[in-house]
Amino acid sequence: MPGKNLSREEARDRAAIIRVEGYRVHLDVSAAADPGRPTFRSTTRISFDCSTPGASSFADLLAPEVVSVELNGRRLDPAEVFDGARVALPALAARNELTVVAECAYSRTGEGLHRFVDPADGETYLYTHYEPADARRVFANFEQPDLKAPFAFTVTAPAAWDVYANAVPETVTADGSTRTWEFAPTRPISTYLTAVVAGPYHVVRDHYSRELPDGTVLEIPLAATCRRSLAPYFDADEILTVTKQGLDFFHQEFDYPYPFGKYDQCFVPEYNIGAMENPGCVTFREEYVFRSKVTEAAYEGRANVILHEMAHMWFGDLVTMKWWDDLWLKESFADFMGAFAQVEVTKFRSGWITFANQRKAWAYRQDQFPTTHPITADIRDLEDAKLNFDGITYAKGASVLKQLVAYVGRDAFFEGARRYFKQHAYRNTVLTDLLDALEETSGRDLRTWSKAWLQTSGVNTLTPELVHDAEGRITELAIRQDGEPLRPHRIAVGLYDLAADGALLRTDRYELDVTGARTVVAEAAGRPLPALVLLNDDDLTYCKVRFDERSLETLRTGLGDLADGGPSTAGDGAPSLARALAWSAVWNLTRDGLMPTRDYLDLVQRFAGRESDIGVLQSLHQQSGTALAVYADPARRAEYGTALAECALRELSLAAPGSDHQLAWARFLADTAKRADHLQLLRGLLDGTGRIDGLTVDQELRWTFWLALASNGAATTEELAAELARDNTASGRRQQTQCLAALPTPGAKAAAWTSVVDSDELPNALVEAQIAGFNRAGHRELTAAYAAPYFEMLESIWAERSIEIAMRIVGGFYPRYRTTPETLAATDAWLAGHAGAAPALRRLVLECRDDLARALRAQECDAE
Repeated sequence: MPGKNLSREEARDRAAIIRVEGYRVHLDVSAAADPGRPTFRSTTRISFDCSTPGASSFADLLAPEVVSVELNGRRLDPAEVFDGARVALPALAARNELTVVAECAYSRTGEGLHRFVDPADGETYLYTHYEPADARRVFANFEQPDLKAPFAFTVTAPAAWDVYANAVPETVTADGSTRTWEFAPTRPISTYLTAVVAGPYHVVRDHYSRELPDGTVLEIPLAATCRRSLAPYFDADEILTVTKQGLDFFHQEFDYPYPFGKYDQCFVPEYNIGAMENPGCVTFREEYVFRSKVTEAAYEGRANVILHEMAHMWFGDLVTMKWWDDLWLKESFADFMGAFAQVEVTKFRSGWITFANQRKAWAYRQDQFPTTHPITADIRDLEDAKLNFDGITYAKGASVLKQLVAYVGRDAFFEGARRYFKQHAYRNTVLTDLLDALEETSGRDLRTWSKAWLQTSGVNTLTPELVHDAEGRITELAIRQDGEPLRPHRIAVGLYDLAADGALLRTDRYELDVTGARTVVAEAAGRPLPALVLLNDDDLTYCKVRFDERSLETLRTGLGDLADGGPSTAGDGAPSLARALAWSAVWNLTRDGLMPTRDYLDLVQRFAGRESDIGVLQSLHQQSGTALAVYADPARRAEYGTALAECALRELSLAAPGSDHQLAWARFLADTAKRADHLQLLRGLLDGTGRIDGLTVDQELRWTFWLALASNGAATTEELAAELARDNTASGRRQQTQCLAALPTPGAKAAAWTSVVDSDELPNALVEAQIAGFNRAGHRELTAAYAAPYFEMLESIWAERSIEIAMRIVGGFYPRYRTTPETLAATDAWLAGHAGAAPALRRLVLECRDDLARALRAQECDAE
């Protein structure tokens, strides 16, 4: 990677002698709108102490040019002390002042200070993103989370712009064509949490007030921003409503006033992740500003992200992990608290269904890789840290916390959190600091729990073992636990039977602790033999569940009839957590090669149309696409694909006009359409010769249809150019780029490959679009010739590109749709021949290899 890595040991040694008093950073972006200016002036003054006078250390900086370095009044030669990534600091005094003036580069990769020009109106927008270690692309610093300090930012920008940062502006001074914004110093925070957003952003302002227990009133100015060209679509009222609901919830539960003054939420272009918890200035990907109709699941997802980032204000910003080993101390908690708060205080009450069906699917997949790791991971350096923002740290950690709340009790959990905040405010912590607080409030020994759940890896599987007598009564119901290590699980076991109206309802529920290899459910003895035994009912623990043969047969004929609770929930169309858990379980059976893909797709075709929860339905569509693309017997793939498209067409015709389900099925039809009549229907919907009652073919849906046509060779470059002229926006350019790369021609594939691999000119959003268009499931033969070049370019890409772009190329161009033993052998050969490659690069390739091996096993199962 450009710039030197930072190891845990180096960070530990530096933190042992350095204490930072504060930063003053001046960024001059007044010429940012000039495309001929690739850099901006950055001036950093750092006041810090050294506990060992005479010792040497270093500051971090990634910049094309360092203009000057001054340490304690002594000018140092940049050529001697700056190596492109670090500024050497020799012979430190007890108290030190460091000033570094540099020309730093604007980014097109979403790392550092990203510059974007809006094609809709030509306006320029800037924003920063740093996690885990890209603040050094913008100003000189000590880039590690445990060297917290106050930051005072000054930004000189074009006069027509507004500037946002972590703190409120103290003064704004005009000087001809520019304005200079001086922001108040922040409270002590880590470098990766600082933020600057600048440009002619559209802004909506509001205010939040809350009376605190001591009688004082907490006042929090609120703002929500987006690009001006997105203003007509910006539903700021909805965003700010969720924001206020979240602030109410966290103040109630955490009993620690929001500590960072204002609360800005900036929706920014070409963002690499969902959002970032910069205190006082949260940044979100602008795809959360919906230009066209989306389903309720999209609004639910956005609300979850808003609350996730808000939870970070306490878990992560107020109290921060010492090093990235304990990344879970912020991400697991935020992931859990986002769902918890959403269900408690917003209108999105199906959050735990989404969590069980989607977030846990991510965790289960990640936890079965050979590269899986404990929730408290071994993070050797910054490259390790970058890759550990994964399904283990987020979703598995959140799942474990959900179980912890059940284990210690809600009151004890939140009281422990309150004590944790009060004791460690503005400081850094490790695992034991939180466990100490929770042990104190719960009275439980959490060291054993921690060892089992936080310090080991892997997912357990729970399987019911059912014995019954001749009269059809249970003589023994036991739960077998597989997987190492065996863990303690607090679970519920649901017994379900058919009601008179055909609904599959829970008749009995047993909550118990599962320990060891086999646990007997004593209370079930003597009960009538149920139609279905559902382990982990209510989703209390983190595990995969299996079914006994009777239960699996029940699901084959009645999965769509499964409901929560008793008769009052039957047939009312209510979302069902039990049904979501059953869908999750059969998907895991398919991924594990234990259920033929044809059986899973049959369940989808029979019962997905009856799924009331739109988030679950959209997950089924996505998983069906994966099953068809890589798990299906290749000899039957075309047959399955046609059947799925026919299912989509049938359900589209049955869906209520204008409903979320209608929109979801329209998108799924586009994803599965191959036959000429299906493609002709899509073209008719585009040109107006076809119509489906209630279906509005808005701009985003138009691009969805064009992508389907392009992928199947039923669209021309001229038609795609005309669509871009109709939608000459940033989103339109991304969509057209993907469509062009998806054309089934050798020239289209060569152009996409060359634009990404042989050039470093594309911004991150277009890199993503080129890769998505290039690697299409139906284009296996077209992309076969790129398998060998893929392996040949890996190490050079890793060495030459930023880690964000390198990760996209390595994962995105992997020949994952060439599900053949030859591709597996080529992957193994590269791994064997590149044992000395960067560990983070090897991890990515290993995970791709594991997905491929799993696909081959699933194909074998489906071919039997």
